[in-house]
Order: sequence, then structure tokens, then C-alpha cells
Amino acid sequence: MKNRGNSGEVKVGDWAIAVGNPLGLDNTVTLGIVSSLNRASSEVGIPDKRLDFIQTDAAINPGNSGGPLLNSQGEVIGINTAIRADGQGIGFAIPIDEAKVIQEKLAKGESIPRPYIGVRMITLTPEIIQRFNKNPNSLIQLPDTGGVLIAQVIPSSPAAKGGLRRGDVITEIDGQKITTAEELQNIVQESEIGKPLKITVKRASETQTFSVSPGELQDAS
Repeated sequence: MKNRGNSGEVKVGDWAIAVGNPLGLDNTVTLGIVSSLNRASSEVGIPDKRLDFIQTDAAINPGNSGGPLLNSQGEVIGINTAIRADGQGIGFAIPIDEAKVIQEKLAKGESIPRPYIGVRMITLTPEIIQRFNKNPNSLIQLPDTGGVLIAQVIPSSPAAKGGLRRGDVITEIDGQKITTAEELQNIVQESEIGKPLKITVKRASETQTFSVSPGELQDAS
């Protein structure tokens, strides 16, 4: 890929140029700015991708996917990927630095590991904690310390085998404090498949630690 830029140097407000074939209209170029950086895949609406995206208001429509997002010097800073169906002027691109790493590994014949533990999670905010704890029909009471609530444990997943349960609140992984679902996702993504993670949770009034060994996502059924 020629004229590759460095997405790590991109700043909010920089010019962004999207190139592609939206709606079958060949060689379309649209202009906008970088609206935001490090948008988590859960915010984009594609949580299974587990990437952080560049957000831009340069018009991206069906057919743009796979096309380049350029900076004002004509350097590629991202790969146009997704739009939000419920909004206008909100498009997303994979940062080119992420693509570089994958490209280099694929060129060497290496596979791209995708570790996972198998939980659906919610970042706890004071508002969410208050709403849960004031609900007389709530089956769990959340700790005031915050963390990441496990909303679901996928059956037969590494998390299930490691002893995690729905309603657990993850507060630490390998001694590192966890406050958002994105932090947890990033740690798991950078972990080694089969190497145990020490996950500390609040369960009811107790603090417990579990050993969970991430698995390969493509092996999940």
C-alpha cells in the first residue's frame, strides 16, 4: 500500500478525504474532517470486530468500504469500513497502523490470533449502579466501586470454564485496575491464547480471583 501515513499522528480536526465507489458511483471523492479518534467497536455497532476506529464526517456510503481515508497530504490514514445507519455524517475507518501490523503478519504467512474469554459486558457508571441498586426487582446489587459488569457468560467459553458468572463485576486483570469495557477488551486482545489471566471480581459482598485462559475466537461455537 503506497503513500501510507501514520494514523498515530492523526488529530481531531485534521482534514479527511474518503475515496471509493459509493452506491456504484465510481471514483467518488468526499471531503471532511476527523471527528473523533479511538472509537470502540461497541460504539460503532460492530462489537465483534474489536478495533478502535477513526470517526470522520467525510461522506461514507455503501460501496466506500475498503477504500482509503486520506489526509491533506494524500497519505492513507485509514481504511473506510462502516457507517452508523441511525446517523448522518458519521463514518468510521480502521486506522492504517492497525492494517500495517496485520499486513506484515499475513505477508510472513502468520495467522492473526484473536483471543477471547466469552463475556458480554457493561461499563458501570454511577448512574447505572444507582439504577440497578434502586430497582426492587434487580437480582443483583452492584458495588459502589465501579468496574465492568458481566451481563452474559457464553456457555463453554473460557470465562465459563474459569468460573465467571453473570452479575460478576470485574475490577482487575493481572493486578491492573479495570474501569471500562474497552480497557478489558484491549487487555484480552493483547493477551496470549492459553496463558491464564488473573481476573478479580466483586461477587455480592465478596472479592474473588479467577484464572481464565483466553481461547481462539474462531474456535468458539
